[in-house]
Formats: sequence, structure tokens, C-alpha cells
Amino acid sequence: MSDSEIITGTIALAGRLDKALAEATGLSRARVQGLIEEGRVDIAGMTAASASMKVQGGAPFRIIVSAAMPAAAQPEDIPLVVAFEDRHLVVVDKPAGMVVHPAVGNITGTLVNALLHHCRGQLSGINGVARPGIVHRIDKDTSGLLVVAKSDAAHEGLAAQFAAHSVHRRYIAVCAGHPSPSEGTVDARIGRSDADRKKMTVLPNNSSRGKSAVTHYKMMERLDGAAVIECRLETGRTHQVRVHCASIGHPLLGDPAYGRTPKQLRPLLERLGFARQALHAAELGFQHPVTGEMVQFRSNLPQDMAELIDELSRSDR
Repeated sequence: MSDSEIITGTIALAGRLDKALAEATGLSRARVQGLIEEGRVDIAGMTAASASMKVQGGAPFRIIVSAAMPAAAQPEDIPLVVAFEDRHLVVVDKPAGMVVHPAVGNITGTLVNALLHHCRGQLSGINGVARPGIVHRIDKDTSGLLVVAKSDAAHEGLAAQFAAHSVHRRYIAVCAGHPSPSEGTVDARIGRSDADRKKMTVLPNNSSRGKSAVTHYKMMERLDGAAVIECRLETGRTHQVRVHCASIGHPLLGDPAYGRTPKQLRPLLERLGFARQALHAAELGFQHPVTGEMVQFRSNLPQDMAELIDELSRSDR
């Protein structure tokens, strides 16, 4: 089988997009929702904004269906750094380079594979066998904290908090240049780029596409041609910090998708072997979905980011 196939047709019944496409194609609604999230669905020539968007009967659609995945991820004995664990949830400090859940091209070596071994298969089944326990994600090349549900009660409670934007998330990043003003808020919708389905982009706030996204940033340290910033997220959109920082002219150092590293800094990144976006999920706080206790966790900067900041700090002296 090829890596993907294309399904085309027209919507028969008006209504929710995921339901209409499931009826038109025979795919499950969960499968359709995943394809929409990945930017693989076009309606009338435009990338679908969300699974819940309304569509009219007769609207043409095009779906790029990725190759079939294994029915279930397999446990793998991969070391994990666990910040907290009880019978309801586990908070993991993910290293850069680890994918959160299996997908085409990354079916092994993921956080889910590691968790299935660590938790002996005891993870919430709400997301199905491919993504057990996963409540939220951070990018493959972003390091730091994320929480995973071990019980369905925890999964439902955590999902509700993420939906309500009540989860505390603080990221540390190294961006190109020095933001001015040094503290501010980026309030800009984020959606799939029509030019590249793998990338996100800022959209007009009155757009019907994408989702609202709010990032509060503050410069913590001025470096040579760069800055250490903290970003506090109200929302948790795909690539949010990376897209928002790039949109104000300060892309993250090392980011391969949303901005080129300044020419004068490239030799340093090459010497350090720093080949990822300089982004770390440093703090995560929420109300424990079962006990009701407010909990907060912190993660120190990984060695590669600490070394990058130290080198840029020395250059600025």
C-alpha cells in the first residue's frame, strides 16, 4: 500500500463536517476527526477548519488518507523521567526528540510506547488504542512536562480543564532578537497553512478558520542577538508558541519551520549541535481531577538549552 490515498466526493447531507464525511466515506468519525486535525481534509478547496464546522449538501471534499496504522501501540522499555504519579495520572518530563503518540513515520519509540510499558497497559482508553491516556501534546522537538491520564475519570477531568483554559502552562524559549516591548500578549488565531499542511499560521481574528490563541510573553534575559523569554499560554494550539513568536518577528532559535536562525548565530548552533526549536515546557499546574488538590510541577532546562543560553550570555558580555 502507498503512504497515502486520496478520497474525493461531495457531501450528501448538510450538518457537522465529521458526521457528514463519515457518512460519505465510510470512515469512522474518530478517523475523520484525526484527519481534520492533521490538515488532510479540504472542503470546497479550503483546508477544513474543525470537525464541528457546518457544511452544506453538495460541497466537494478531498481527503488525504494516510497509510493505516497498527491497531494498537506496543509497550516498549524506554526510560522515562516521571515528575509525579498516582493511580489516576502520571506527569512526565519528556525529552526533546520523542514523539508523543504513534503516527505514520513514527510507530515506535514514542511516549505512548514507553507509557504502555511503564504503566503496564493501565492508561485511559478514551482516545482509543493508538493514543491511550493522551490528554494534550507537546511537539517532538520540544522538551518538558505533560500529564497523561491513567483512568477515564482523570482523562475526563483533565480534558475539561484544558478545554476551559484553566491549566497553568509556562514555557521557556530562546528567540531571535530582543522583543519590544519586552512584555506583551499575542492574541491571534492559529490554523493550518494552505501553503503547507504540516505548518500552522496566524489568521485574522475575524476568520472563520482556525482557533483563537493567546500567548503572554516576557523577556527574562537579554542575550547576544537573542533573548530568553517566558511564555504563558491561555490556550494550547498546535505549535502555538512557535507560530506566535514568529508572527511578531522573533522566531525561536533552531526552529526549522517558522523562522530562520539569524546568520550570525548559525555557527554557534552548528558547533553546539543544536538542531531543534529552543522551547521547553517548564511548568504545568492543574487541579487534580480526582482529589481536587491544586498541583504544580516544574522542570529544569535541559542541558542543550542551558548550554545554548550560557554561550549566548558569554557572547553578550
